[in-house]
Amino acid sequence: MTGTGTTPLGGPSGGSSGPLRVGLIGYGLAGSVFHAPLIAATEGLALDTVVTSNQERQQQARAEFPDVRVLATADELLDRADELDLVVIASPNKTHVPLATAALKAGLAVVVDKPIAGTAAEARELAALAEERGRLLSVFQNRRWDNDFLTLRKLIAEGALGDIWRFESRFERWRPQPKGGWRESGDPAEIGGLLYDLGSHVVDQALVLFGPVVSVYAEAVVRREGAQTDDDTFIALTHAGGVRSHLYVSATAAQLGPRFRVLGSQAGYVKYGLDPQEAALRDGARPGDGSAWGVEPEELWGAVGSGESPLTRGGNPVETLPGDYPAYYAAVAAALRDGAPNPVTAPEAAAALDVLEAARRSARDGVVVSL
Repeated sequence: MTGTGTTPLGGPSGGSSGPLRVGLIGYGLAGSVFHAPLIAATEGLALDTVVTSNQERQQQARAEFPDVRVLATADELLDRADELDLVVIASPNKTHVPLATAALKAGLAVVVDKPIAGTAAEARELAALAEERGRLLSVFQNRRWDNDFLTLRKLIAEGALGDIWRFESRFERWRPQPKGGWRESGDPAEIGGLLYDLGSHVVDQALVLFGPVVSVYAEAVVRREGAQTDDDTFIALTHAGGVRSHLYVSATAAQLGPRFRVLGSQAGYVKYGLDPQEAALRDGARPGDGSAWGVEPEELWGAVGSGESPLTRGGNPVETLPGDYPAYYAAVAAALRDGAPNPVTAPEAAAALDVLEAARRSARDGVVVSL
């Protein structure tokens, strides 16, 4: 039931006509910028409770959502599980498995921010628990609804590039000074570093586009002085269908490469720049506030061409489809209410973790890892 969602998998009030009541654990970047605004904008969902022990974030949550209950601990939220339908876990990575386990055992549907766990085995254990309890377990992989990814999926489906030979995906930044915090901690228990952060996105996208992987090679480097975990990482995947994916995630890229360069038997697609939705959310824009959500200007469109760079000579500009992060929570609401498909399943997340674990081993030992 965690995968196809043929039966409604809501919480206690899943059969009622009112909105599904959502508890959000964590109000840092993920909780305040991504989850809370998207939940609040989704028809059929109501942000009921926010959990954060940080007093400044408590004040922020009250200011942004005056009607929301604010609690200091997850235990307080779970004590009133019968008043909620869905728990969203947007707390630090090391808390994902214990909190998701506790919420499922409390009878709640669960959304977990990526990565769902530190290992594929843990992800599959959570999936089995959700199946046993008859509750939805979904993973927030918002980058499946990036504008460029939606556009590329359309191009591939239409055959505009022919048979795909190589997929290059870059999620690069220029941050020469480490920020610190758990995301850059060298403690393995924190599940930090770019491989499990941005790498979770680029690997998930590659698997969605081209299916299972049979071999993995990776290089993970710590480049910045004072950095404790990987900040410049490359992953090469060989898919069972023959496509080669070359994935780059970096905080040390002084010149950013194309977000996508996709090479096929008939043409290639090149696209620079990041989806605008994260920047819009950070700036306080909200879906449904009257703005053209997820739309980027024409000068940022990618292009399709062959023989020369399609962005400079002879390419055909391709209008970028609007990004659509709101579609994720709309799909979660439909899964809970109507038994519609789970938008991102735990087994899918486990398959991505298989790749990430293989990449970590490859980078450590300097070997190609077969799956």
